Amino acid sequence: MITDAVLEQGVVRGIVTNEQAIGLRTLARDMAAAAAPEPEDEEKLRSVTGFSDIFVTLGIGLFTGALGYFASLSGDLARWSVLAVSAWLLAEFFTRRRRMALPSIALLALFAVSVFGATGFFLKWLLSGAPEQTGAFGAWGYDQERPWLVVFSALVTVVMTGLHYLRFRVPITVAAGATALVLALLGLISALVPEPPQDMVIGALFLCGCAVFALAMRFDLSDPERVTRRNDIAFWLHLLAAPLIVHPVISQFAGNGLMPGIGTAVAVLAIFVLLGAIAVVIDRRAMLVSGLVYAGYAFASLIREIGLDDQTAPATLLVLGAFVLLLSAGWGPVRAALLRLLPTHLAHRLPHPILSSS
Repeated sequence: MITDAVLEQGVVRGIVTNEQAIGLRTLARDMAAAAAPEPEDEEKLRSVTGFSDIFVTLGIGLFTGALGYFASLSGDLARWSVLAVSAWLLAEFFTRRRRMALPSIALLALFAVSVFGATGFFLKWLLSGAPEQTGAFGAWGYDQERPWLVVFSALVTVVMTGLHYLRFRVPITVAAGATALVLALLGLISALVPEPPQDMVIGALFLCGCAVFALAMRFDLSDPERVTRRNDIAFWLHLLAAPLIVHPVISQFAGNGLMPGIGTAVAVLAIFVLLGAIAVVIDRRAMLVSGLVYAGYAFASLIREIGLDDQTAPATLLVLGAFVLLLSAGWGPVRAALLRLLPTHLAHRLPHPILSSS
């Protein structure tokens, strides 16, 4: 198969003209589309390389669960410290040597949570051992200490997950570090503003979600073919960004657990459609899935308004299920139509749908 690099060299050396090179690329795409019986899913995720991944992950869960129990006999600090060390040592074999996807994800999650817990309990141990201290924690009560413990524990987790990534290159590590940064920001807000207003917390979550989404898009745009590790990194970042964006936006319309009126329900559905369009354009389903709960909430409200109280649950599930199936069936054509609305230079940097017909 002639690659783009070969064609570019051919143009430079005068073997083919630029128009001929473009024609050959078009021919190659048409032949690839004709050879594919079904549309190809660009949102690939390497999480399970075989049943051995599931088997090993099960073993890791059993081993570390028992190990954590015996370590907890010496205290919480010992438990989380032992789990963090064991997660790193197990990753040396199953991640660095065996390159097993699902066990690597599980070990990274265990490592990040354990580092966060171990740091928090270590800081509490330091404070309880020096009650007369007048530094950052010493003169404050427990309620005032807690947010600062979260901040420092989260920042240490960011550093340690960074070291973990440099060692093992597990794609989900970037999302884990971003999660720790979000926790650090929330802890800082709670430390600086005791009992912060709900709007402040929601606004902070939304800004964090936008920042994570921007980072995810940077990885996505650098790998439009989605064949490198950057694709997996972007997937996990989108999975984190989706609830951080969707919840603050839609919760402002959905109220406080009460069934919304027709106007509110329509607004929620409109936002859901907008988020769905963004999800289709960037070919990432995480944001769409995050909004399904709120869409169901709005659909249920509309169904109640038209007097179908007894059929609210099944009717809502029917509508949502039909929507998901229809969108899944037409995902490629819908993406192709939406991509034509974007500027050419931006559309070319996004994954292109491979359709069975032109």
